[in-house]
Amino acid sequence: MFAVEVRDHIMIAHSLPSPVFGPAQGMHGATFVVDAAFFTEDLDENSLVVDIGLATEALTAALGPLRYRNLDEVEAFKGRITTTEFLCHHIWTVVRDAVKAGKLNDGGRVRRLRISLEESHVARGWYEADI
Repeated sequence: MFAVEVRDHIMIAHSLPSPVFGPAQGMHGATFVVDAAFFTEDLDENSLVVDIGLATEALTAALGPLRYRNLDEVEAFKGRITTTEFLCHHIWTVVRDAVKAGKLNDGGRVRRLRISLEESHVARGWYEADI
């Protein structure tokens, strides 16, 4: 499989209200480096997986509503614990919808998508699945 991966970042605030999270139960900030990998089985007529500019636009659009937000106040996340893993899946869903809507002009060639969030230099999580 071929892949192209693009990167962006978000700064958020949130709390993780469960004893399992220890001190992170309280309100804290996080800066996530976010990668989106787009997988195809073949290259297009221009030898591309996808246009990097369009892939970057799709990722940036998915992150826009989260940027500089307190995730505890985002209506769609009410009652959810916004872990790194949870956010990976949320962003994956938004980017997947952009791919399915044809925003990458890939002609339906993108078959798989991986979203990873690096929360520090020693920890990262991701969600990866077929589209």
